[in-house]
Amino acid sequence: MVVSIVMGSSSDWSTMKKAKDILDKFGVEVHTEVVSAHRTPIKMVEYAQSAKDKGIDVIIAGAGGAAHLPGMIASMTHVPVIGVPIQSKALSGVDSLYSIVQMPGGVPVATMAIGDAGATNAGLFAAKILAVTNRELFEKLNAYTKELEQKVEDMQDDLK
Repeated sequence: MVVSIVMGSSSDWSTMKKAKDILDKFGVEVHTEVVSAHRTPIKMVEYAQSAKDKGIDVIIAGAGGAAHLPGMIASMTHVPVIGVPIQSKALSGVDSLYSIVQMPGGVPVATMAIGDAGATNAGLFAAKILAVTNRELFEKLNAYTKELEQKVEDMQDDLK
């Protein structure tokens, strides 16, 4: 089980690291790389077309601004792609969200929320995709859900 996390710039790492952190929690192997749709398009094509042959099972692609990376990768591979809109300065990531979520029919990209929450959820969603065929990972996700439930229960003490 390998999840590849790619982003258009190393400045996106502070957000995309949230996806890696959650995958690390579940023991999922993670590969990370900077691949820019606009500055390294040939590298992007090679990456997308060779993903399956390299053993990549799910791709999480973070992108800001025009945010073409997730969609362009998805157009060149059958490996599932999860897009994470990076929160930008200009439009707070709304531009990225619209760019990633508005894929034409036939080129699906699972699109998460803008920023850190989206990156965390991308990691969780990748784990859930992998858990369909991996019972051990499925059980780890069950335990994680119970941890979240307990955190909510523990919050009741905050109200006293």
